[in-house]
Amino acid sequence: MTMTSSPPDSSAEVIGVGLTRTARITGLLYLGLAVTGALGYQLVRGQLYVADDPAGTLSNLVEHTATARLGIVLELGIVLTQALAAVWFYRLFRSVDSFAAGLVAVFGMVNAVAILGSAAVLATALDVADDRSLAVSGGAAATVQLLYVISGHLWGVGGLFFGLWLIPMGWLVVRSRWLPRPLGQLLMVGGAGYVLSTFVSYVFADADLVAGLLTVPATIGELWIIGYLILFGVRDHARPDRENAPVTAT
Repeated sequence: MTMTSSPPDSSAEVIGVGLTRTARITGLLYLGLAVTGALGYQLVRGQLYVADDPAGTLSNLVEHTATARLGIVLELGIVLTQALAAVWFYRLFRSVDSFAAGLVAVFGMVNAVAILGSAAVLATALDVADDRSLAVSGGAAATVQLLYVISGHLWGVGGLFFGLWLIPMGWLVVRSRWLPRPLGQLLMVGGAGYVLSTFVSYVFADADLVAGLLTVPATIGELWIIGYLILFGVRDHARPDRENAPVTAT
């Protein structure tokens, strides 16, 4: 009887390769969420919405229709990438703890639905801006402004679930040991900060600076996990290799 190692294409090695691929796809989807979110909310919205100036917001929509449509498309991109990222995070971590992985998926989906509502509101604002009957009656500017305010609040309250999805995500990182432990801890702190930031922004007037500072750990953690997942996938000990493959008797 001789002892031989499993061949390179053993089931353990295949599982390790699949785990790495899943991790990298998850990172790419999260990157898509980050890019569409930054472009849609920070860049495009900033060019169109003018606080305390309904006429200015309406004028921007009328004169920059293509930009307004791009903003809607980007928000739909946020919904798509977050929904897919939520599913792939579940796929990545379900073997670690199916309940916690399910929480990541559920909380991510709820936040995606909030942004879906925002996209619908922005599309309605564009329709109102194009409605000549409203323009004649003078009600278009006020309506468009109101719709943009609603869109902003959908983003605001959605931040509650964005924070909630980071907490179990960080816990799974710590428990699995597939990614750096400090990263998981930072995600949990960042998620709690995001949740607290949502409440602070509504409980206290003129608390934008404090609310923004509370989200900084989450932003750092997100960039870290995106980069780690894309570049490394998971740590080596999570990928069974040939040396650690089971030994079979012949």
